Amino acid sequence: MGPGTVAIVAGAGRLPLLVAAALERTGRPFRILAIRGFADPATRRRAHATVDLLDVRGALARLDAWAPSGVALAGAVARPSPAALLNTLAVLRNREELRSLASGGDDHLLRGVLGLLEEHGHRILGVHELAPDLMAPAGALGRHAPDPAATASIATGRALLASLAPHDVGQAAVVAARRVLAVEGPEGTDRMLRRARDLARRPLGLGRPPAGLVLVKLAKAGQDLRVDLPAIGPRTVRNAAAAGCAGLAVGAGDTLILDRPETVALADRLGLFLHGLETAP
Repeated sequence: MGPGTVAIVAGAGRLPLLVAAALERTGRPFRILAIRGFADPATRRRAHATVDLLDVRGALARLDAWAPSGVALAGAVARPSPAALLNTLAVLRNREELRSLASGGDDHLLRGVLGLLEEHGHRILGVHELAPDLMAPAGALGRHAPDPAATASIATGRALLASLAPHDVGQAAVVAARRVLAVEGPEGTDRMLRRARDLARRPLGLGRPPAGLVLVKLAKAGQDLRVDLPAIGPRTVRNAAAAGCAGLAVGAGDTLILDRPETVALADRLGLFLHGLETAP
């Protein structure tokens, strides 16, 4: 491969192709290594090779053969599908690597993946480095702005997430003033929002949500942005609206906004603010 070529290790969702498009816009060459059972059909069609999720050695051998100038991990691999687990031979061949990777939480797993790649001499590049135009900017992204009640909720959410950062908890919370309705766990942001919706609209789902209800989503302190970026998109906005949120506050520069024009337009249409938060001093 030519100088500057990037290997994109592709999981689920549209992010791998969005990163590929960003590289194409800058003229930087790339190859896509799709993870079977996770990578979308459109990604697999563009992929230069495909590997099983559990075939650690096979993936490393492919990357070693390509010898890219950098490796980017893009797309989700959180919930194995049946197709991702079909190759039991891969489990046996990679049992030592898999035992090490599976011995802790998500942060441990991601650090383990990074360690394996770096041990093989690969430089890890973050999506925020390769495609900065996909990241949330600071300030208002749409027509609406947080009111005083929402601003107070944002402050509470930021303090809460900062205090939880050492405990490998999620990146998001739903907050109203000083009341915390939900904190993201392994289920992800969308399911957390559905849980918050049920709590905010009691009784019988007919109550009014509390004033200033806000989704706050930020990278954890010390989080390695090369492998674990917070992300929102149109579905996040729809779920936040259904939960009764007045808006969304996300970390500027460290939160991906997928389908940004559609995401901002939907927030405007639903009357929600979308605000990028600068890093706290």
